[in-house]
Amino acid sequence: MASSQKPRVVVSRSLGSDVMPLLTGRADLEVDVWPDDDSCDRKWLLEHVKGASGILVMVTDKVDLELLDAAGPSLRVVSTMSVGYEHFDTVELSKRGIRMGYTPDVLTDAVADLTVMLALMAGRNAGHTFSLVQSGQWPRMHWSPFAFCGPQLSPTLTSPKRTVGFLGFGRISQATLTRLVAFGVTHCIYSSRTSSTPSSTQTARDAALLERLPTLQSLTPVSMDTLAKESDLLVVLAPGGPETYHLIDEGFLRKMKKHAVLVNTARGTLVDSDALLKALKEGWIWGAGLDVVEGEPEVPGSHPLVGEPRCVILPHIGSATIETRIDMGTLAVNNILGGVLGEVMPAELSL
Repeated sequence: MASSQKPRVVVSRSLGSDVMPLLTGRADLEVDVWPDDDSCDRKWLLEHVKGASGILVMVTDKVDLELLDAAGPSLRVVSTMSVGYEHFDTVELSKRGIRMGYTPDVLTDAVADLTVMLALMAGRNAGHTFSLVQSGQWPRMHWSPFAFCGPQLSPTLTSPKRTVGFLGFGRISQATLTRLVAFGVTHCIYSSRTSSTPSSTQTARDAALLERLPTLQSLTPVSMDTLAKESDLLVVLAPGGPETYHLIDEGFLRKMKKHAVLVNTARGTLVDSDALLKALKEGWIWGAGLDVVEGEPEVPGSHPLVGEPRCVILPHIGSATIETRIDMGTLAVNNILGGVLGEVMPAELSL
């Protein structure tokens, strides 16, 4: 670590050739970057943050009392290349007057795209049938009229109504709804809180969405009970944390339709994995598509949900497009620059 009088920024992972020059190309900053293409070593991070003005971290790096104490009083800002901030001790940051940046909004479309993909994969048995082809079993499979069939996402002549339900109805949910309407989804219900009473802002937002999506016949806030009972496709896109822990539990899953598909692209803690496994094995619901799992990334091949044929699991890649990750990295850097230089941060979390 150099002893220059310039503000120093510590970065826990290189953000690539499209983003890093925004930091390393500045003459008014010192930049320390974890040198390896792997998760940042905690010991390295604790040593290098001493005297830093800013720290740019990944979602895998805990910003806790230990790290803040190691950085000392010079620390002005911490920025994360993620929309989630469960890895931050926000209370301690607020106490110390340290600003915090994150990367909302820029990943909305990427996550919405993946959400629809998982809905299609789970409904159409893509995980199971893909594994049959990969393992060479296709030649031995016997055709039958309903082999590998699953519920259709789009409406049909004999089943003209399709209802998508959202647990959480923020920007990503609304972007997902826009895509699903193109598939022919006719009705949308959502629950953002335990109360289903909408605010005036929500009412105005919903009216604008219905105007923009003229083929959508209804958009209705509902109770959790109604959400479970009426959704053909249930999309979980609520924040994580203690307040939403296991909102999708055995009681909720038992109320769902037998042909319903559940998709979670939010946080693994919202869905009780044991209850979901039971629901799939006993046929309470049709299938599940998960980009997040409770306890991730400790989800080995022996995990019960991994072996469940009607459960498709991806390794938390909702924002994993080249364009989105560049945008997230750029926003994280601009947040650091704003905080270190005492300027506006484009995405600052109010603490």
